[in-house]
Order: sequence, then structure tokens, then C-alpha cells
Amino acid sequence: MIDQLFSMQDKVCVITGGSRGLGYAIAQAFFAAGARRIYITARKAEACEQAAAQLSAESHTGECIALPGDISSMEEIARLITELEKNEEHIDVLVNNAGVGWLAPLAEFPEQGWDKVMNLNVKTPFFLTQAMIPLLSKRATPDNTSSIINIGSIAGIMGRTDTFSYAPSKAAIHQMTRNLAATLAEQHIRVNAIAPGRFHTRMTEYASSDTAAYEAEIQAIPLHRWGTDPDIMGVALMLASTAGAFITGQIIAVDGGTTLV
Repeated sequence: MIDQLFSMQDKVCVITGGSRGLGYAIAQAFFAAGARRIYITARKAEACEQAAAQLSAESHTGECIALPGDISSMEEIARLITELEKNEEHIDVLVNNAGVGWLAPLAEFPEQGWDKVMNLNVKTPFFLTQAMIPLLSKRATPDNTSSIINIGSIAGIMGRTDTFSYAPSKAAIHQMTRNLAATLAEQHIRVNAIAPGRFHTRMTEYASSDTAAYEAEIQAIPLHRWGTDPDIMGVALMLASTAGAFITGQIIAVDGGTTLV
């Protein structure tokens, strides 16, 4: 019964920003649970294709297909949908994972740092989801729901942050998750968000490279560590599978207890 609860057998998935980091780990989890096909996006074509080849080689159940492109533009979103519709009649799971940050002092924060982050972190997930609703709803039923997983952040929950565009973008993703969950429930599409705390990704290298600051942060986290791939894989798998069939509109913090302090 447990295997059936967390099974991804025969599912077709799309993961944006799937060439590395959390997106890549989620793709690994889905393949390990039996996913049939996973499409990953990334801005850099070579990295996207290499990741897809590696994921396909690791999988015993399915195939990973690279769809490189800069999905922060409406034109690229349209192209992505066209490619999906050429190959698939439906999509079971969409993971809106692609994101970007921008660090600068408040007094020097540039308009570019606001627009770039808001476009990729908020605008893109909204319009990509909008465009994929026909594919996500095509085979969805009350007993076999489709799933959208948005990747938020505890930066969108906590007040003490100096990520002046990133944190508001993630707060927006959390609220958008609730709005879309209420709207899409009638079409049997569940929408949830994962709000990670600290994980070892390219975006957080600046924080882990300062040894003293890193150790101080570790001590401040109740579980005294940063997250690892399995920490995100398990939650994503739950939300994408039958195990999460009665969960929608939720923001799940995966943060070692950081939001408690």
C-alpha cells in the first residue's frame, strides 16, 4: 500500500529549472518512484541537455527530455507549450522551480534587480501555469488529481531578510498558490508550495562560503544543519503522488525549524 501511495508510475511531469539543485533532486525522486517521462527546462541549453541525459541514464522507468530556454518571456512559454503539445496529450505534474535572486543594499538596489526577480519568480509561474491548464486538466479526475508544486521560500514567510526582491517574490508565490488552489480545485488540479529553508545550491553559495557566518547560522537552526536533497525529494514526492491527494493550497516549510525562531 505504501508503494502505491507514493507511486509516480506512468506520470508525465514538467520541472522548470530542472538541470541542477532542487529541481534536479525532485526529478530524481519522481523517476525513483516510477515516472514515465519528465521534461526539464533551463536557460543554458548544454547544461539542460546534460542533466536530461544523466537523469535518463539513472532512471529505470522513464525518460528525461530537455527543453532549454529562457521561460521568463511569454514567447518562450508559448514555445514550451507547443513542444509539450507535440508529444503529450496530458501532463500530470508541474513543478514551478526556476528562480533567481539579487543581492544589493537597500539604498543601492536597482530596478533591474527587482524586475528580473519578479519576472522569473512570479510572472513566469503564473503564466506557465495558465498555459498548462488544458494539459493538466485533460486526464485529471477526483480520484486521480493533477498536481502543481510551486517552490517558494521561508524568505517569503519571515520578516528579517535583506533579499529585497526575492523575499516579496516568494511571498507572492505563496499567495498565488492559495489563489490557484481555490480556482483549479474544480478541475481536479491541486496546487501547493514548498518553502525551503537553507539548502546547498548555487544561489546559497555566498552564505556557505563564509565559514564563521555559516557555523553561526547552523547553530541558530533548531535542527542544526542545512537541508539536503532527500529533504526536498520526500515532500515533493508526497505532493505529486496519491499520498498528497487531499492536500491543496498549502505552504509547507522545509527548513529545519528556522521559521520557529
